[in-house]
Amino acid sequence: MIPYVHERGISSVEALAEALGRPVSDQEGLTTDHTVVAHWPGLDYYTQDDLERIWTSVEWAGHLHDPLAEFPSAVSASGDRRAVFHAHVVLHPGDRILTVPEWSETAHRLARAAGIADPGDDVGCRWIAVQAQPCRLDLIANLIRQDGMWQPLDQVNQRITAEARRIEHELDLHVPYDARPASPNSRRGPADPVLPDTVSVSAQIGRLLGQITEETTGPLATVRGLIEHAAHRLGSLPDSSSVEAGYRLEWAARRLFALQQDLDHMASTLREPARRTGTMPVKPAEPVPARAPAAHRTR
Repeated sequence: MIPYVHERGISSVEALAEALGRPVSDQEGLTTDHTVVAHWPGLDYYTQDDLERIWTSVEWAGHLHDPLAEFPSAVSASGDRRAVFHAHVVLHPGDRILTVPEWSETAHRLARAAGIADPGDDVGCRWIAVQAQPCRLDLIANLIRQDGMWQPLDQVNQRITAEARRIEHELDLHVPYDARPASPNSRRGPADPVLPDTVSVSAQIGRLLGQITEETTGPLATVRGLIEHAAHRLGSLPDSSSVEAGYRLEWAARRLFALQQDLDHMASTLREPARRTGTMPVKPAEPVPARAPAAHRTR
């Protein structure tokens, strides 16, 4: 799975046309059951009367463009108006065909990793995921939020790439050759000595815990965000029982955060087996020769 983040622009029409592999048209209907495999939660408000949720590609592009017209004063931190975010991932030709639910889950995870979709955010970015070309998934978003603010993004390339590596592992997809020697959660490359089985298992479990406790895209953070959002909504209601329930949910979210921190510390410890005593003696005067970087290897 190879990710690519395009330069931000001002035309949702161009971004959608590239995602489709053809010009947008007012004669072509795109459904949320197939081509548009994922989208921002606020879309339900606009499609509640459309039983089949079929919009033309022109209408989809217009929906993504609308915040630029609604909030003409919204600008990025650098003062520009290039609000259309576009990124895509391409699968290896030898990968199996993903199902629509798998494409949808992949899209939601990449959107969260990119920073355009925050769980529980009711006034976030408008975004859609388009799966119109073989082995390819496109994410298109407008960085002007529903409250008129600009959605800040940070280290998008690194975060999308890291999430793509995790998705490859979980869906049993091919890993790009250049990415095989290094893992976002691993401290050792292929040039390191082979560790004993017990240490290898510990490092593997550490990487798994690291994925679970990851603050941006991990499941614990996602659940905590949903609980905090529910607590906020209940706390704003007038009856005392709802306020009490919101208070209890808030404490549950805090306990979950404490658990997440404990697991993250454990993950860090397990991912560093070389620092454990008695695992594997290494002579400082005889370091293992480093192999050539993976980028220079040939297939």
